[in-house]
Amino acid sequence: MTRIQVEVRFLPFLFLPIVASGFYLYSPHLVEPLLYQANLDGLAATTTLIDMPTQKEIVSHLSTPEPLYAIYMTGWVAGNKTFRNSLVELIDDTELNAVIIDIKDYTGELLAEERAPDIKDFVKSLHDKGIYVIGRVSAFQDLKLTKERPDLAVRRSSDGEVWKDKKGISWLDPGSSEVWEYLVEIGETYYELGFDELNFDYIRFPSDGNMQDIAYIFFDEKVQTKPDQMREFYEYIYERLASTTKAHPVLSADLFGMTTTNTDDLNIGQLLENAIPYFDYIMPMVYPSHYPPNFSGYANPADVPYEIIKFSMDRAVSRLEAASSSSLKLRPWLQDFNLGATYDAEMVRNEMQAVYDSGLTSWALWSPSNRYTRQAID
Repeated sequence: MTRIQVEVRFLPFLFLPIVASGFYLYSPHLVEPLLYQANLDGLAATTTLIDMPTQKEIVSHLSTPEPLYAIYMTGWVAGNKTFRNSLVELIDDTELNAVIIDIKDYTGELLAEERAPDIKDFVKSLHDKGIYVIGRVSAFQDLKLTKERPDLAVRRSSDGEVWKDKKGISWLDPGSSEVWEYLVEIGETYYELGFDELNFDYIRFPSDGNMQDIAYIFFDEKVQTKPDQMREFYEYIYERLASTTKAHPVLSADLFGMTTTNTDDLNIGQLLENAIPYFDYIMPMVYPSHYPPNFSGYANPADVPYEIIKFSMDRAVSRLEAASSSSLKLRPWLQDFNLGATYDAEMVRNEMQAVYDSGLTSWALWSPSNRYTRQAID
């Protein structure tokens, strides 16, 4: 039986600068904590528990729409009927046809019954409207589990204590098979609740903070490289979820935007070619505001969303074609928030046009506030 306890509150959104391979990058999907207590059986004990049924009910799943136009919804919003209904209305009234909901954010929170007690019914109501439902799992960032199971965490080399990045976020060791299995259990559980697709984010090594005082217990860089370790994780997720008889969810992966143009791993273990075989969709976070000054010759990339996204996605298309894979596996995240420039309807539409002009059809909008520019998607 899966048992889950949740306590949640909403805090503002912040971006963090990180440095990788000499490039000034930003952590693209950073949302302030939705504080919680939540876990699946086998990893940590909780106190007051909510029991989910041991007898699994048959749920229906929608086929992936083509093209797909999605917006992002936090777990907090999914538990707020007024807010979530306004987003459902937005989907109903526009070209949108999909929603991406946090299953687990970087705090480790699970979208469980106490926070969204009618989540299964909510997913069914979305299906009744023909809305495709994607569950986002922030994989290796997890404040909760690293506290309860510090033996699974990335450590400080100086004293063996749990390592934290500049934001104070602790990370699960990307080499831990127990962590991998935990993520699989989460995926299976929420697929069985009706989520059509599982989207994995933060599938990488940490990159900011004191990188001179970091140690891994389960990953040994003397034995294998970071890209090889992450490729093994991608393969594990695929074999345990997409290619088994227990569950058959569609799988997608969020990657740094610069994985489309860089051929190194940005010192985080992410190589575009390594992810291609194991995910149905690749979702590069090509937010123009997250590119370094003078990228591709533009002093402030945020000012030129069309040019940045067209350049990035053209490169990604070429690389998928070179890997004998369909470029339609590419489904970029687009910026619908003000950072580096004011993103009005014209700016957001310019991003979408860049996607289409790269020969692609689908996109997802990221807004940490879950407020979207309606005029861009009418």
